[in-house]
Amino acid sequence: MKVLITGGAGYIGAITARTLKDQGYEVLVYDHFASHTPAKLGDISYVKGGILDARTLGQTLSSFHPDVVMHFAAYIQMGESVVNPRKYYDNNFIGTLSLVESMIKAGCHKLVFASTAGVYGNPVQVPIPEDHKKEPENPYGETKLSAERMLKWYDKAYGFKSISIRFFNAAGATDSLGEDHHDESHIIPNIISAQLAGKEFTLFGNDYPTPDGTCVRDYIHVLDLAEAFRLSAEKLMTPEAVTTAYNAGTGHGYSNLEIIKMVESISGKPVSVKFETRRPGDANELVADSSRLQSELSWSPTHSDLESIIKSAYNWHSKK
Repeated sequence: MKVLITGGAGYIGAITARTLKDQGYEVLVYDHFASHTPAKLGDISYVKGGILDARTLGQTLSSFHPDVVMHFAAYIQMGESVVNPRKYYDNNFIGTLSLVESMIKAGCHKLVFASTAGVYGNPVQVPIPEDHKKEPENPYGETKLSAERMLKWYDKAYGFKSISIRFFNAAGATDSLGEDHHDESHIIPNIISAQLAGKEFTLFGNDYPTPDGTCVRDYIHVLDLAEAFRLSAEKLMTPEAVTTAYNAGTGHGYSNLEIIKMVESISGKPVSVKFETRRPGDANELVADSSRLQSELSWSPTHSDLESIIKSAYNWHSKK
């Protein structure tokens, strides 16, 4: 199978690209490289371009002729999306529309879309099933939900098949690749980086309606997430493929304080914590019901126990 990966130099995209390449898939990364360098891709082929660059995108699709596109190119900071929603609508929604239009023109009608648990907002049912009501708390989640809805209509109009993966908190690392966002907003790398640098870690919010007052999240190892994308791509190549969405998570939530304690346990060192007010747009608790993904695509989160996730991340950050 030939797979084009947009945003393939990012954290999840690069690990997915490497996983697919190592399993014998023909992979081409498409990325604007604003936050990452091509060097991290090793022997994986790439094209430099943005998803709003219709000319370069169209030329890439027409020359490579992918069987499936995996779309990771997105801005992901929830707090930033609240204060700068246009940035998120331009890239995450208009950019996805641009990609889909370019794909159709090039004759490729199969997309695996990186969505988010943020489409649900503050859930009334935990773990969260895919048919839960969707009321995003921030423009980031709203743009992803808007893209999902657009994909359904494009299936009805053009037979464009897609699978949206609503992943929960992607985390962890491989031996060579880990979480390296330019402006890191995720808790595990920020705790580890602060501790390794001997600095204070700022935790946003200790007044959530949860057992210890900090928000609760479902953490999934990035290797398990890459496998969910691979299985989705394989499913899209079958005659019975339908446009749908799956949750990708473990079904178990951990509070921010529990994450800090696990980092302390693995490192053997204390974490200095400073509490600040909540970030805008953060939900109280997000835990996945991923039973459909497990039953329909035979997926299993085999790397995603919390100790393994944080140990892999700690080892990678310690070597940076």
